[in-house]
Parts: sequence; structure tokens; C-alpha cells
Amino acid sequence: MRNQQISDIFSQMADIMEIIGEDHFRINTYRKVARVIHDCGPDIATLAAQEGLQSLPGIGKSSAEKIHEFVHHGSIAAHQQLLRKIPTGLLDILRIPGMGPKGVAAVWKGLQVTSLADLRRVIENRELETLPGFGARKSESLTRGIEFLESSQGRVLFAHGLKMAELVIGQLRNADRDAKIELAGSLRRCCETVGDIDLLAQGNNSEKLMETFTALEGVREVLAAGETKASIRFACSDICPDIVQIDLRVVPAESMGAAWQYFTGSKYHNVRLREIASQKKLKLNEYGLFRGGKMIAGKTEAEIYKKLGLSYIRPTMREDRGEIELARNSQLPVVIDLKDIRGDLHMHTPASDGRATLEELVAMARTLGYEYIAITDHSHSSAIANGLDAERLLKHARQLKKFNESLENFTVLASSEVDILMDGSLDYPDEVLAELDFVMASIHSGMTGPEEKLTTRLLRAMENPYVNCIGHPTGRMINVREAMQLDMNAVIRQARQTGTALEISSRPIRLDLNDIHCRMAVDAGVKLIVNTDAHDTAGLQSMRFGVAIAQRGWAKKEDILNTQPIETILDWVAKKRKMIN
Repeated sequence: MRNQQISDIFSQMADIMEIIGEDHFRINTYRKVARVIHDCGPDIATLAAQEGLQSLPGIGKSSAEKIHEFVHHGSIAAHQQLLRKIPTGLLDILRIPGMGPKGVAAVWKGLQVTSLADLRRVIENRELETLPGFGARKSESLTRGIEFLESSQGRVLFAHGLKMAELVIGQLRNADRDAKIELAGSLRRCCETVGDIDLLAQGNNSEKLMETFTALEGVREVLAAGETKASIRFACSDICPDIVQIDLRVVPAESMGAAWQYFTGSKYHNVRLREIASQKKLKLNEYGLFRGGKMIAGKTEAEIYKKLGLSYIRPTMREDRGEIELARNSQLPVVIDLKDIRGDLHMHTPASDGRATLEELVAMARTLGYEYIAITDHSHSSAIANGLDAERLLKHARQLKKFNESLENFTVLASSEVDILMDGSLDYPDEVLAELDFVMASIHSGMTGPEEKLTTRLLRAMENPYVNCIGHPTGRMINVREAMQLDMNAVIRQARQTGTALEISSRPIRLDLNDIHCRMAVDAGVKLIVNTDAHDTAGLQSMRFGVAIAQRGWAKKEDILNTQPIETILDWVAKKRKMIN
């Protein structure tokens, strides 16, 4: 967490310096330092104590002194001085997707905009359109950006919420080993962000559970504390900086299933279940399923669904998106499970911007039970990620193939995450791509603009016979950056026609494709690949988050390419090269 804090400070310093018009060399230096610290595996404080900071690329004496200052004092004087040079509201404007430091400087200096309220005002009265580079289209984009920023407030990433919940559940189970404690709510449905965390407990000592819950390390405020329900505001800086509300309810054993169902299903799913119950002259609530005053189900979720004439519906599908109709006829799809994954086809080594060696990645992949991985270091245009030029890539690929020959019962594919350029062409010529075993193509820059232009860019990339998968297709970063404006129907149609897979990125901040687009791809018969985009061995363990999105998108094992043996992957690659050539 400390690495992230220091990285954020250097990044913010660079932004402020760009807003006030300081030297570009210093700005770029600070941006590089921010990137290096963000990607640094060891705790930066440990390196500082060992006088090892200047061993990191891009960190000189001045930057090292600032890092030491933060480690010892919790702040950096130069950062505080920069903050005093701009109105604090400009930092809020800077968080709007598509509004970089240059745009912030323009609206501040040109229209005296110093807050989100000011920006809304100049958009509404069309003053903003008088500034060079800020036409009607830009105004519309910024309006959407403000709405996006406001809608993301108070919601944490699925992965962060899950890790917090697991931490709390573990401590509660230690306090009462006989208690049954379960996750509920939107987090159990694996929604990409959550506003709060719901926990259910079944035990004989509710008083002890409540005392433990409200006294947890990390409790910032106790909102309520009763005999069977308590609410806290909780934080754990090792997981994320956000404070999250967590609700704990203790329910009797005979109602555990009913409560678990009630506090898990989406509002719309639960309304449908209550309608079905009513049609059968029954009453359904969090206490059970009743006929008159008699409970006829409630101990388990499965018996609730069975009594309503439905197959059991797994939590990730409880959104009222057609699952109830299928459950009536026992036709629910058997969706992918984490154990189905046989390999990971997107990760990075220190050859570009990764932090784990090839040997370390292979060892972790074997531990996870995988049979293969693809090494997809960045291409030349991703300069900030130390992208490889064609000569370096070919040398790297030869090394990977030689390493692969030394392995038994495991395969390493020589690959690359190749940038899709502005016109839809790729960062390497075809004769270079032909030397790779597998090609991931992604957009990393130029993500704003008309839908038609961005869509055409992706469609053209998929026409290339060497492109096997489109990485994080919409480019979104949850709570940070909106998805590109794409015609997803056209993207999915092109993926099917060209035999190109689409990625579900398991990176918690991406989860891209999202569940809706995943479902569209599945319905269209497009193959998907669930990858981690790992930059270290810990990143490889994030696969479960992408699998959860695939479940929410109703993807079956056969829809996901990396549930198949390596021979199927290689046949997939060969088929496209042959089909389009």
C-alpha cells in the first residue's frame, strides 16, 4: 500500500506541474518515478532502509530523498508546496475521464473554473465551447465523465470488497468456530463494484459474534450494534484505501437458506421469486417460505428454489436476465468454474514491465495446476511499459522457445501484447508476428473519439491473420476511466467472422469484457479467453475474478478457449492464419 501511496504522490506532482506549466523534463521524470514505484515488487520502505532506491531505473538522488522523506514523515514537502499553487477543486476535475492536466489548465486559466460545479456551469451555458479544443462534442464527453465520476463514488472494486469480507469472516470464525458465516449481497453475486458488504451468521453465541465484529481491528465507526444485527464502517489499508460499510446479521438455522437467498439475489430476481410464490399461494421472505402460517422451506437455498418449481440458480446468475425461465425447465447452463482453467495467456516479464522472472511465473502457474502460459510482453509503442522493438522481440521469442524446450509437461508460448495503432494496424509487421506462437492485440492509447472511428480500428485489427485475441477490448478501468465508445455488436460479429477471441481480463480494475458483453459474445458463439494480465506472481492468482465475470455472462467451459488443452490453442492459431490467408 505504501508503494501505491508514494506512486500516487509522484503522479499527482507531475499533474500539478503540468497544470501550472513547469518544465517538461521534470514532469516526465516524476511520471517515470511514479511508474517505477508502482511496479516495484518489494516494499519501497525496505529499499529505502537498505539504501537501494537508486538501484531502481529512473530514481535519482532527488527522487530518493523525497521517498525517504515520505517513509520517515508521511508526506513530501515539495508535494505540499505544489498543492498550495492550485485551487484544490482542480484535483476533482482532474479525475474526470478524458480531462488531463492540459485540459484542467485550459479551463482554469481560460474560464476561472476551479471546481466541478464551475465546470458544470460553463458546460451548461456553453462557455466551455469558446475555448480552443473544447467544442460541443468535448462538452458532451465531459458531461458523461462527470456523471461517471459521481456514479462511482462510494463503491469499491469487487476484488477489494471480497478480500475485506474474507478478512472479516476469517476473524469471526476464529472467535466462534461453531458459527456458520457466509457472504451475501452483491459481493456474493460477484458484481464488479459493491457499495457495502453483507454477511450472514448462524451460531449459538450471537452476543460473542457481535462483540467480535464491532471490535475488529479496522473498525472506523460502529453504526449499529444489536443482538442480531450490527453495522460498521471498516477499512484495511493493505487492501484498499476505501472505507466500506459491513452489515452482519445472525439468523436461526431454520431460516439460514431463506435469509441467504433473500440477501443475495438482486432486487429484480427476488421480486420474480416472490411473484412465483404468490402465484402458488405461498409467501416468501427472509425468514422462510410459508403456506399460511406454516414454514415449508427455509433451511437451505436449494429447498426454496425446489419448492418454487425451479432448479437451483447459482448466485452469479441471480439478476433476472432470463435465468428464472430456464430454471423452470431445468435448462440452466453449466457455467465455467475456476477449476476448468488450464492456462493463462496474458502476462508480462521484466523484458517489458513485469516484475517476476519467467521461471517464477512458470513455477506459480504449475502451482495453480496450469498446463501452459503465454508470455505477452509489450510492443514497441508502449514506451512507458518498456515495450520491445522488433529486434528485441525476436530475440526474446527465441529465448522463450528455447526455454520451452527444456520443460516437461508444460508449455510456454512465445507471444506479445501488440499495440493496435490509430489506423487499426499493428505495432509489428506480419513477418515478425509470424514468428510468435500466439498474439494478443490491445489498444493502450487514443481511446477517445467517435464510436465509428474506434470501432473501425478494432475491426481492422481483427482482420489481421496473426491476431488471436483482443486484450481488454473496451479499455475501461473501473472507477477511473470509462470504456471506449464501441459498437459492441459489430466488434462481436467481427470476432466471430475472423476467428478472433475476446479477452475477459481478470485484473480487478479492468474486468473487461464485462458481464453484459460477455453474455453477448457467448450468445453469438464467440470464443473468450479469461486472462490475468499478470505483472508478478501474485497477479496470476487473480484468475478467480475473471472467472466470476464469465459466470455472470453465462459462459460455459466450451466458450472459454483456455479451458482447452494446448493442442486446441495451437489449432485455433493455425486455423485463423490458414483461413484468412
